[in-house]
Amino acid sequence: MANNKLAIIGGSGLYDVEEFKDRETLDLNTPWGKPSDLILKANYNNKEIYFLPRHGKGHFISPSKINFRANIDALKQLGITDIVSVSAVGSLKEDLPPGKFVIVDQFIDRTFARNKTFFDDEIVAHVSMAHPTSNGLMNACEDAIKKENITYQRGGTYVVMEGPQFSTLAESNLYRSWKADVIGMTNMPEAKLAREAEIRYASVSMVTDYDCWHPDHENVDVQQVIKVLLDNAAKAKNMIKNLIDNFENHIDSNDPTNNCLDVAIITAPEKRTQKTKDKLKTIAGRVLNK
Repeated sequence: MANNKLAIIGGSGLYDVEEFKDRETLDLNTPWGKPSDLILKANYNNKEIYFLPRHGKGHFISPSKINFRANIDALKQLGITDIVSVSAVGSLKEDLPPGKFVIVDQFIDRTFARNKTFFDDEIVAHVSMAHPTSNGLMNACEDAIKKENITYQRGGTYVVMEGPQFSTLAESNLYRSWKADVIGMTNMPEAKLAREAEIRYASVSMVTDYDCWHPDHENVDVQQVIKVLLDNAAKAKNMIKNLIDNFENHIDSNDPTNNCLDVAIITAPEKRTQKTKDKLKTIAGRVLNK
């Protein structure tokens, strides 16, 4: 079996697990700039695990300002093959109350102020996003959640809004009319960039509130969100420990992510400059240097 490596992208509170040994912080540079923060490498049950706080430790990077490209490039440099995103979301459905986990399998990307591709200069590639999350990795997440008796839903659509403000009531009702399940600000373009980097991706969303459509949550307030987040964090830490133990058992060697760049790059070879090939060497070196 190939050397599979798991990274968790999420809130900084998820990393304070006593059982994580041999902690080391890695300071990486990428052609796209610096990632959100130092990447924590640790050991759990003799398995390597990597953590990246998406908003930086202490939560100082706004969703629109996250350097998603640097985050994914840095993880790819470390040989990461699988990313599980753990994020807080609002619920768009009555049966997804605060505290419930959703294993997301679809996204509606409503963001508009972010760099969404590695292939925006000279070399053009179009990867398929029909199924943006990895089935095998979702199975691993489900297995890890079940072991903790956390209430969860398998499958769901995540509306990614630009933020940082919460929705208007009209927006919230629009997204409900689309039959979306949850709403958040961070999984796009993260999922798109992970696909371009041929890294398998799964998203576990932890519901912190009903978005403002719900009469009890007309004013979504950060204090209330943080309270549920802290309750969720304890569950999420146990889920992550289970994931580290089990994710390799669920890897699908036929996952379309594994070699999606084989059929994605459309630019003629003679138009690909060395400068751009060098910039993309971490992300697409496998196909560009053939």
